Amino acid sequence: MNASIDARAETADKISRSTRFYYGFGSVAYGVKDNGFVYFLLFYYNQVLGLPGHLASAAILIALVFDAVSDPIVGNLSDRLHSKWGRRHPFMYAAAFPVAFSFYGLWNPPELSEDGLFYFLMFNALLVRTFITFYEVPSTALAPELTPNYDERTKLAAARHFFGWVGGITIAVVMYGFLMVKTPEFGEGAMNPAAYQTYGLLGAVMIFVAIMTSAVGTHRHIPSLMQPPPKRKASLKLSLLEAKETLANRSFYAVFGFGLFAAMAGGLSGSLSIYFGTYFWGFTPGQLGVLVPTGLISATLALNFAPYVSHRYGKKRGAIGLSLFAAGLGPTPYLARLADLTPASGSTELLMLLIVYNVIEIGLIISSTTLVSAMIADVVEESELVTGRRSEGIFFAARSFISKSVSGLGIMLGTLLLSAVDFPQDAKPGEVDPQIIENLGYGYVPMIIALYLSAILCLVAYNITRERHLKNVEALAARRSAS
Repeated sequence: MNASIDARAETADKISRSTRFYYGFGSVAYGVKDNGFVYFLLFYYNQVLGLPGHLASAAILIALVFDAVSDPIVGNLSDRLHSKWGRRHPFMYAAAFPVAFSFYGLWNPPELSEDGLFYFLMFNALLVRTFITFYEVPSTALAPELTPNYDERTKLAAARHFFGWVGGITIAVVMYGFLMVKTPEFGEGAMNPAAYQTYGLLGAVMIFVAIMTSAVGTHRHIPSLMQPPPKRKASLKLSLLEAKETLANRSFYAVFGFGLFAAMAGGLSGSLSIYFGTYFWGFTPGQLGVLVPTGLISATLALNFAPYVSHRYGKKRGAIGLSLFAAGLGPTPYLARLADLTPASGSTELLMLLIVYNVIEIGLIISSTTLVSAMIADVVEESELVTGRRSEGIFFAARSFISKSVSGLGIMLGTLLLSAVDFPQDAKPGEVDPQIIENLGYGYVPMIIALYLSAILCLVAYNITRERHLKNVEALAARRSAS
């Protein structure tokens, strides 16, 4: 790739549909993992298995803290790996089975004491997160190598986000529509342990298929990808110094800050979604099963809308504008519900209203985060001009670290909010004090607004425009030609 990239122009290097498909399809695995961790894991261990909320959230957070170490390690290793299959693909292939197996185990714990269940959750959550890192970081790092084109990178990011949502939504639809069925023993299906056990098996299969499909589908590009730097003696100190130098970039700090607050917001809203859906809106699992697929409509719209916004307005302006719309629209139905301006809880009218809301709100969120992901890819050349190194793995490892670790803080915020409003454990729908449900809404709205506005403010510092990116690409091409 060192020779081929020299000849590239920013207007060239169109990505084929098949390449976009295979690159994007791999994120089905991450979508399935995220769906489980953000939407169901806390509820399953707390409400269904009976692990106290503070212990369940602590186990998840501890796993995140230890897992954070794996991101920079994998990023650095994949930037420097020498193999006949390139820098990225050996990690992608190696991760497929361990991720799937550990995900299955997480949802199928044996009979354990409270302490045993705590350690089981912590250990298995750590395994899943660590193994997915060995796939996700090298896989996403392929984007800057596949093309230097400003707009084509947005299309790759759009495909990645689209399939991530497809994976998460697909398994959620199956969960709500087919697995969470009423039984005489458990009543509403959300309290049925068998639903979560089958969910774990289905998720494991989807994860394995997605990773292998993406790895095999992009395998043909290995000869044209960037080559690793010359081999050298392993040095932790030097690797840390290089990582520090690489990440010392204003534009990266901007997207890093956005990712930090956006991930917290996502963790907060995701961890509380089943509580809001079941108790705040009064929906049954069947109704939630109808509501969830609306995200697929949003993802489909964003697949083309995000590249259009990038081409028309640029990534930074587009991301800020879309995020502002999302932040303004986000709390609207919750405030309307608290003001008693919405249809009756659990009604078809309320469901239809929230379907329209979800399509628009989720579409805005997917589009804005797609643009931010593409902005990370453009930081690679900016950094290379300063450091002389291609460090895709380091940048996307930092992104992965934020996505995983800080979303855990969002989940913790959700748990703290539940504790603050005295939300009962093993709560039955329709039997929770209405004042507690209202307090949950009053606490959630200002928290989510503050997080989204903080994320938007961070993007102001990003300073790579289309023109600046093109100059970076041309400068690197000239440098390589001279050498």
